[in-house]
Amino acid sequence: MYKALRPWLFRVPPETAHEAALLALRAYGAVRRPPAVAAEGSLAVEVLGLRFANPLGLAAGFDKNGQALRGLAALGFGFLEVGTVTPRAQPGNPRPRLFRLPEQRALINRLGFNNAGMDALAARLRAWRPAIPVGVNIGKNRDTPLERAVDDYRLGWAALAPYADYLTVNLSSPNTPGLRSLQEPETARVLLGALREDQAALHRQSGRYVPIAVKIAPDFTPAALDALLAVLAQGLCDAVIATNTTISRPPMGHGPAASEPGGLSGVPLTTLSREIISKVFKALPNIPVIGVGGINNAEEAWNHLVAGASLLQLYSGLIYEGPGLVPAITAGLAERVRASGQDDLGKALSAARRNLSSGSEPNTVKF
Repeated sequence: MYKALRPWLFRVPPETAHEAALLALRAYGAVRRPPAVAAEGSLAVEVLGLRFANPLGLAAGFDKNGQALRGLAALGFGFLEVGTVTPRAQPGNPRPRLFRLPEQRALINRLGFNNAGMDALAARLRAWRPAIPVGVNIGKNRDTPLERAVDDYRLGWAALAPYADYLTVNLSSPNTPGLRSLQEPETARVLLGALREDQAALHRQSGRYVPIAVKIAPDFTPAALDALLAVLAQGLCDAVIATNTTISRPPMGHGPAASEPGGLSGVPLTTLSREIISKVFKALPNIPVIGVGGINNAEEAWNHLVAGASLLQLYSGLIYEGPGLVPAITAGLAERVRASGQDDLGKALSAARRNLSSGSEPNTVKF
């Protein structure tokens, strides 16, 4: 059905279509209850001390304000991530700021953290949350000076950590001026160190440990990535999300939107994202990686997992493939587990990674 509707949806400006999709998901959630979450099964994984019925999640940016959680949970995701949210509501960058590249199955966005603010999201999560894990992605307001960025992140933590299963520190959006400088080693050390203090305080006060994930860019030089990972290895985060959108432009033809500034996501990001996943996995073997970027089918999802991801996230793939992509990927991953001769995803991935490191050809499954 979605393939039949997509040509009509693509006649509408991308952001208008996205707003309509959120309204449709809210309506869907009102009439369809999210499925019961199975604690066991071949795709069930435990990461960050949390149980996930499957490793496939929604990436931040799709539902910034947590407006459609019921409908999104009903699609079959293993977890959801909302945001990016800032302390104060802000409109983001001027429209148009979201562009489709249909031939490349890609998007370019320069949204700029448009959101209703942390208090509005906290109220929604306080009122209702799905049974699956929910992460909250936080950032700084555009007009907050970089030297005071840590204050915005601490405000976000205080408001939202009580309602989050994990909290993501977004240091890597290319659409807030200067934000990516927060990935510089000493700056990241100070910011994440402050959040670790707040994390410990919440744990002492409530007994809840809310893991901290850090979302990084795909556009590092090798030396810069090594420097950041050396800082993260010092116990400053619980997970790494790899990756955000890219400001690079891999070869992708000459559509009318191809030269627009902003962050590129979708299929052109697949290889670059997977390379970063692999580097983070090797450099930080004790810190789980959440892989995001260019997952358009079950095969790409599996390859991100084999590269080192423990969990996955989607965004652009939903725009091009529709909500049926979620069950298609989970079914494909379950088939891969069966074909491996193992009884769960973790064992299947361990075997595939061993084969990869030894140079053997892993078992192949036609998705």
